[in-house]
This record gives sequence, C-alpha cells and structure tokens, in this order.
Amino acid sequence: MLVERVIDFLNKYDLADKTIIVGFSGGYDSMCLLDILSKIKNLEGYDDLKIVAAHFNHNWRGKEALHEQEVCRLFAASKGFEFYTKIASPSLKKTENDARIARYEFFEECVENFDGDAVFTAHNKDDNAETVLYRAIKGTGLVGLKGISEKRDIFYRPLLKTPRSEISAYCEKYNLTPNFDSSNNDINYRRNYIRLNIMPALEKINPSVIDSLNTLAEVAVSEDSIIEEYLKTIREKIYTQDGRLISQEYEKLSEPVKMRILREFIQNLDLDFDFKKIKEIYDFIEKYIEKRNGSTLSLASAKWLYVDDKIIETLPRKSDFDVLLTEIPPVEINGDGLYEFGDKKISVKKFVQSEIFVFPESTANFVYVDLSAVELPLQIRVRQEGDIINPFGMKGTMKLKKYFNSKGVSRHNRDSIILIAKDNEVLWVSGVGLSNKIGVTEKPTHVIEIKQ
Repeated sequence: MLVERVIDFLNKYDLADKTIIVGFSGGYDSMCLLDILSKIKNLEGYDDLKIVAAHFNHNWRGKEALHEQEVCRLFAASKGFEFYTKIASPSLKKTENDARIARYEFFEECVENFDGDAVFTAHNKDDNAETVLYRAIKGTGLVGLKGISEKRDIFYRPLLKTPRSEISAYCEKYNLTPNFDSSNNDINYRRNYIRLNIMPALEKINPSVIDSLNTLAEVAVSEDSIIEEYLKTIREKIYTQDGRLISQEYEKLSEPVKMRILREFIQNLDLDFDFKKIKEIYDFIEKYIEKRNGSTLSLASAKWLYVDDKIIETLPRKSDFDVLLTEIPPVEINGDGLYEFGDKKISVKKFVQSEIFVFPESTANFVYVDLSAVELPLQIRVRQEGDIINPFGMKGTMKLKKYFNSKGVSRHNRDSIILIAKDNEVLWVSGVGLSNKIGVTEKPTHVIEIKQ
C-alpha cells in the first residue's frame, strides 16, 4: 500500500527518473521513506531513479547525535544510496525556527552539489494536523490553516497523506530500527507539547481529530484558491520581477489586502509569523512607506525588512551585504581601456561620432561624458568619507551624502554604487547622476560603461 502510494506520487510529479535528495534524520518517517524508495528503485522502469540520503546533524546532542548520524550512514549504504551529511555550527540557536532554516539551507546545498531535481521530506498526516493546530493557535489566518503543502518549489512530501501509525507499522513489519531523537520528548519545544499533550487531549473529544484537522487544511486550500484568483491581477501590479513590492502600488490597496500580501511575502521567506507579527510589519510599513531614504525592521537573525517610498524588500544580515565593494581598493583610470573592479568590468572608450550627435539619455550602467576638462588619473571606487559632487546643472558642490539624500538613494545601496572620482570629488554616480565637470553640454568625448 505505502509503496504503491509513493510510486503514484513519483509518477504524478514526473520524478521517476530524477535525482532526489531525501531528508534523512533516521527517524521512523524518513527511514520508512528511504526503505520504500529502495524497493521502488529495484522495480522495472525506476532504475534511473537516483537517491541521495541527506542527514543534517543539528549538533545539539553531542555523542547521541553522532551515533544517529552513523546509523543513517550505514542504513543508506545498505540500500546502495549516496549519503551526505553536515554538522551544524555550534552557534546554531536551539530554536525550532532557526533549526528549520538551517536544515532547509542544507537541503538546497545538497541540490546544488548533486544536481538534484527534488527534495523529499517525510512529513506525514499527523505532522500536518499538528501544524494546522499550531498555526491556528498562533493566529496565522487562512493561509496558515492550509497546513503543509504536498509540493512547494523543489520540496515534496510523498507521505503527507499517510498516518503516523501506518508508518510505524511499516517499520515494524520490515524490521527497521529507526533512530529515536530524545529531544522529541522535550515539551519545552512547542510542537512536541502539541504532539504529546494537546493532541491526545483533543482525541478524547474527537477520536478523529487528525482527520478533521487535515480536512480543515483541504477546505482552507479550496477557499484560498478563490482568493488567489482575485489576487492574481493585483500581484502583477505590486511585485517587481525579482519579488520586491512596489511601494506606490502597495499603498493603493485596502488594509485587509495589504495584510494578506504581507503574510505571503513573509511566508515566502520561510518565516512562520503570527498575526501579531504581521500587524507589526504592517504598522512599520505604514509609518515609513513615504520616507525617501527608508528604514529597516529586523525580521529574524538572517533578515531585515527595508521600506522606502519606492520599494519594500528584504535584506540579508548585515555581515553579508556590508562587505560588498567596500573592501576593494580603488582602481586608477589612466586612459581608454577595460578596468576590473571586483566582479565588474568598466569600459572607458572614446566616443566616435558617426552622425549628427543627439544628446542621449544615460542608463544605470552606461553614460556619455566629456573628459576634456579633467586630468587623469581618475579612480573607480565606492563612496568614501569626505566625498563631494558638483551635480550636473547646478552651481556649487555638496556632500555626496546630501546628494544621495536628494536623489532618494537607499542607505543600504550606497556602498554598492560604483563611482568615478578625482580625489575626493565624485564625477559620476552610476545610475544616479553626473558632475558638471564631465557632463556633456555640446558633444561627448568618451563613453563609460559598466559591464556585468
């Protein structure tokens, strides 16, 4: 029965000849799934199926966790599957959310290393019921009541409709000896408390509570699909191609629609926030959405939310984006040529007039300039303390910081903007503007282009 169910799942999603990463803790669920896949792989028509058992050691239980890791390695080897493992950094916080983020980052790493097509996790029907209840308690709304999805991006759950009791029976029937994670009995973890205390209490009221909660999830999925039809046209207007929110379009929405959009925006980051937190984010955006230079709000250890009058987006932790181009030393421009600055190439070449010149508009990476009044060498760099600029079309100089403010340049983007400068005077702020010193009034002498 279970083997047939997983075969149907593979065929449903056209995965019968693909490379599948299986999240393998060695517990009942994942050992059952791996054993089933080993049986399927020996069937005719499934010999091209490639399985990698991926074990993430959270490094919270010392020798016990290392023993479980070895059990997983031996079991995978006995089935002829590749085994890949990683031990988490000791700095990993002992929270359910941090563990989940680290685990899924590990799975994505596995996909890249093994050229995987899918990741299988062994969530079951009981897990889904517990998740629905947990989210209901937290107040995550209709979207949260949808529970665990059978498929989300590259992540698949082939046992999601299988009760935990059936999985345990399978393991017993085939003499499998799964790991037992002692932390599963620690009711300080909220999900453990729900599984060990709340669910048994609810079963006294309704013995079919697991089926009822899964039915609730199915109803939520159905109801949500109706809302999705309405939101589809809205998303086309408010999202950029890279998944950021356009502030001006977002502002036009009603409060309930904004709240809904924010819930999905946050859930796309794999953050499990309740209604109270979503409302906090909503209030923050309302306060700062008309601010030109923006403001940030901490979402989690790895994420910030940034808001200004143009865009709403998430940023990685400061240590990731603060480095960027600031550690690269300035590069001198001594004449025409192609110059490397980090992973960018900057082309400086003479302008060749092939016809009557019509003043063109510059782009973020391309500009016409007149270098006849400046002496070489110039510098390619990012901003430095004391920088000034004489903006094109204006009299006098101003601090570059003030210039950024006047142009509404987000603070978190300023260290990644490439500049052309002479000493402390900035001549070109790529994508923003030019100095009078090299602005074209008649015809350009050169073309500067940043090549990706």
